[in-house]
Amino acid sequence: MTIQVRGRRRVWPFAIGVGVLLAVACLVTWKVWPRDDSSAPVNNGASIVAATPVQITSDILFLGNTFWGRYTGEYAAKSELGNAYPFSKLSELDRDKYDAWISGLECPLKASVHMTAAQQEENLQFNCSPDFVPEAKKWFTAFTLANNHTDNQGADGFAETQEHLEAAGIQYFGHYDPDVIDDICEVIALPVTVRYSDDSTKKQALPVAICAYHGVFKIPSQAAVDEIARYSKVMPVFAMPHMGAEYKPVPDQIKTDFYHGLIDAGADVVIGDHPHWIQSTEAYKGKLIVYSMGNFMFDQNWNPELMRSAAIHTQMTIKDGALQDWLSLGESCRTYKDNCLDTAEQKGLARLQPSYGFEAFGTQTDKRALTGLADDATERLILDRLRWDTTMSELTSPYGPL
Repeated sequence: MTIQVRGRRRVWPFAIGVGVLLAVACLVTWKVWPRDDSSAPVNNGASIVAATPVQITSDILFLGNTFWGRYTGEYAAKSELGNAYPFSKLSELDRDKYDAWISGLECPLKASVHMTAAQQEENLQFNCSPDFVPEAKKWFTAFTLANNHTDNQGADGFAETQEHLEAAGIQYFGHYDPDVIDDICEVIALPVTVRYSDDSTKKQALPVAICAYHGVFKIPSQAAVDEIARYSKVMPVFAMPHMGAEYKPVPDQIKTDFYHGLIDAGADVVIGDHPHWIQSTEAYKGKLIVYSMGNFMFDQNWNPELMRSAAIHTQMTIKDGALQDWLSLGESCRTYKDNCLDTAEQKGLARLQPSYGFEAFGTQTDKRALTGLADDATERLILDRLRWDTTMSELTSPYGPL
């Protein structure tokens, strides 16, 4: 047995050597032998063409008045959910379906103010705790601040509101004083989904302008309206006015004329709020006007009208133009008071031409200020109030229903 074991050990070095020689031979043969492999990539000196953007889509959900002060804050303080309380039913709206949520924040965010709900009610002087802002960030992309309550804690309270939103990464636009013309319009970085020539998709940002108007106490000036024209020559513009008589189902003539003027000045779409009730919609010159979406998140609960709102799903699609040039500019427009409009003009970027599709659905707030989807009966009332089917039938290309 000892002799056989020693014999096998002497064979191993020879076998290993033969194996190495065979491997080397195979490698050399593979390198030099002609191959017909049609699946192998062929360069022939040509550079590989990078995928280019061929379509930009943004699904935007416009929402009515948003507010987590007064009684909502007190409900949250008593709830085990804490600061997540006001937002705890919003998952019913399927946030992942949308690239952006845009609403009107109807309160300042001042940390040093600790008014009770009764005090806010008595004085109609609102404040929303900034402690809720990190939770709001999970849902909202941008807020308009052009309304009659963002000044309730003074100019310093308004400035602090902007600071809290900016720290959280929530974009904002508009001013409580309609005479501050420079704050009427703001370029934002709108989240979009980009499809590329290789059929891949990517989440990016596109510059668009939103012009916001506070018109509760006086009609904004023609100079304020004319700001739209500066932006609409270069990029898409959404107008978000806040005005009109409260607790009314239809707009008055003053409001109707003003909203028409926003379209005349170049706005692509007009989406209004303030009355706390849903009002009608209209196709004016083939474009959509929503006069009031009603209360989205609010603690008013003494009338069913106050507890429902219209959510306006707006799908913007762009297929032609210098898509890559606009997308390259997009992220830089996230900063408040950026120079995106000037940059686009200096680069000579041609205005993109979107098409728009719309759908509306209902939301509903319960007695403890929690907002979710409306039930079927309430949604029918909402769509009837909006005159939705009639308005959709009167839109003209490139506008239409989804």
